[in-house]
Amino acid sequence: MGFDPIQYKQTTRQQWEDAAEAWHRWGPVLEDWLGAATTLMLDAARIGDGVRVLDVAAGAGGQSLAAARRGAQVVATDISPAILQYAEKRAADEGLVLKTVECDGEQLSDRVGGRYDAVISRLGLIYLPDQRAAVSGFRDALDDGGRVSVVVYSTPDRNGFFAGPVSVIRARAGLPAPAPGLPGPFSLGAPGVLEEMLTSAGFHDVTVESLDAPLRLPSAAECLRFERESFGALHQMLAGVPDDEREDVWDEVHQVLRQYQADDGFVGPCELLVGSGTR
Repeated sequence: MGFDPIQYKQTTRQQWEDAAEAWHRWGPVLEDWLGAATTLMLDAARIGDGVRVLDVAAGAGGQSLAAARRGAQVVATDISPAILQYAEKRAADEGLVLKTVECDGEQLSDRVGGRYDAVISRLGLIYLPDQRAAVSGFRDALDDGGRVSVVVYSTPDRNGFFAGPVSVIRARAGLPAPAPGLPGPFSLGAPGVLEEMLTSAGFHDVTVESLDAPLRLPSAAECLRFERESFGALHQMLAGVPDDEREDVWDEVHQVLRQYQADDGFVGPCELLVGSGTR
């Protein structure tokens, strides 16, 4: 059976509805891990006071709030309304203004009309089925001279904390490696892929910067808990494993993660790319 983008989106939406509370709860870990990449993304998008920002696949909104703290006017979108509620609550708790819109990242024009000075997406674009259509939509949402900036994972060999569990679950579920052009954590990480996509969509002044972003936690067991509770992609893959075998799979994932355990804690290898361009 071929890839069904409609079914994929329905499944993805439900998984993020289910994982919303956990993703929010792990927020401090996420912001510690992704903080430097977020700053680089916001700087590349030239986000400051009064800038109109569209955040695509915003999740619980850590990067949305970071933009709002700079004085930006932020609209955060996501396919999951439950996860956006956590973004709204965090904004309210901080006294920040944040508008949220339930929206398919490939159909922005249907829900978020108007023009923006910047479009951002932190680890969201990689999971959209038609990434080229999505990036074209990013461009359409921008005023002339507006900036796009996205964060994606690089290649599996540079992201062992995630690639290891993915490999274990894929093998146990009997899943083939994703074909080129299909969504997934490493779908835009190969050399030149992100640059080409942004350029083909009509962006100029395109740059891609790599960033070492290790995931630091007290232990491999804590990383297992983090991924198990909040990584929707892993649960999507695990659906192909019988229920009575899933604990064994998680035990195997733990063994893989333990290779990154040291005396001073867990350090999971992670390399991120920040790709940017101008309309």
